[in-house]
Formats: sequence, C-alpha cells, structure tokens
Amino acid sequence: MSGYQALSYWDLVAASVFLVLNAGFSIVLRLGLTRNLIISALRMTVQLLLVGLILKLIFNAGSPWWTLLAAAVMVAFAGREIWARQERRLKGLWGPGLGAGAMLLAGSLVTIYGLAGQIRPDPLWLPQYALPLFGMVLGNTMTGVSLGLDTLHTALTKGKRDVEAQLLLGRSRWEATRPATRQALRSGFTPIINAMAATGVVSLPGMMTGQILSGVDPQEAVKYQLLIMFLLGGATGMGVLGATFGSLWRLTDTRHRLRLDRLSGGK
Repeated sequence: MSGYQALSYWDLVAASVFLVLNAGFSIVLRLGLTRNLIISALRMTVQLLLVGLILKLIFNAGSPWWTLLAAAVMVAFAGREIWARQERRLKGLWGPGLGAGAMLLAGSLVTIYGLAGQIRPDPLWLPQYALPLFGMVLGNTMTGVSLGLDTLHTALTKGKRDVEAQLLLGRSRWEATRPATRQALRSGFTPIINAMAATGVVSLPGMMTGQILSGVDPQEAVKYQLLIMFLLGGATGMGVLGATFGSLWRLTDTRHRLRLDRLSGGK
C-alpha cells in the first residue's frame, strides 16, 4: 500500500451510523443523552470543517504572521477551556490568565524545542509542522492544567481548617499546603501518565495510525509517536507545575496566610 484512500463525504456519513444508533438507544432507554450526542457531533463536524478550510489558507499563505495568529487563537480558546473547567476560580484576570499563561509558556517552549531540535522544518515556523505540533501540546497541557488547578482549589477550600491550623503551629505556607499541592500535581500528571502507559499496548495513537494508513513505515511512525509523547509529557508536566505553584502563591501571602478570599466560592 503506497498511500491512503481518499474519503468522500458519504464515507463520513456511513461512519456516523453507530453514533446514530447510540442516539437511538438513548431515546429507547430514556437516558437523556440524545440531544447532547447530536449537538456534540454537529459541533465537532462544523468546527473541523472550518478548521480544515482555515488551515488550508494558512498553509498556502506560508506566512509566519498567520501562523502566529492561529497559534494565539488556539491559546485563547484553550485558556478559556481551562478557566471554564474549574469549579472554583481565581478572581479577576488571574482566573483566565494563570492557566493560559502556564500553558502558553510550557507549550511554546516545548514546541520550539521539538521543531528546532528534532523535526527541523525549513523554515522553522512552517505551519504544516508548527500548528499540528503546537495543537497537540496545547490539548494535553490544557487537560493537565485544568485538572491540577481544579483539584488544588477544591482541596484548599475543603481543607481550610487543616491548613490554617498548620499555619498557626508555625508552618510556612508551602509546608501547610503541601498535601493539597501533592494532590493537585498528581491529578494533573495522571492523564499523560495513563496515556503513555497505554500507548502501544492498549491503543495506537492517532498520529501513528494516520502515518501508517498513509504508507509510512511503521518503525518510522513509532519514532515520531515517541517523539510526540515525550514532548507532550514534558509540556504537561511544566504546565501543571507552573499553574499549581502560581495559584498557590496567589492563594497565600508573604505573611503565610491562606487567602481564599481571592478564590470565587472559596470562603
């Protein structure tokens, strides 16, 4: 097999038949999921079709400014998702800004490192390489950061008395909040750890599968998938660490007091 088989829109319609069956089962069993299934599927279809058209224009333009603009839009939407997934959020600009900033810093650093050190496109910002890699890094980092922040804020709120008791005993803010910090970091790291543990044995990742279907040698596809997973793991870890400790710094002060008044719903 020298190449992949081009898909028609009718092929996509045929592939959606099982999703339609699931919607039918939801109606029969009165699960109340039919509307969500249909809306999610339609939203995904429209979003992907639009993204495909936009990426085609960006690829044809070959401009670093369009590539940078697309990356900025991706960061903005991912930052909004991090903020929306938290039950308790930091007040003010810290709410959307902390998660987006940690994700942007970690994602940009790892993406540039991967492009310059391993993939080496010419030019470096070539959108066909930069945007897909940056998107994968952002998606995984977003999940880890949102879980880490939500876990930290919930743990501090529920364990407020324990933390303040430790502070009264003379512990520093970092020592008193250590259990909540560890819980948040574990929560943020868990998805990427599970993904790495299951890759290859339980599942074949999408990128690797796509390369194999397009005729790339499986060994070469494995190398690229390993590269991507290492970069994703590194970016997720840095993003979770930065966001968690940044939020912890915001929710305490130099007098070693717990400042849950800076957290919506934290009192």
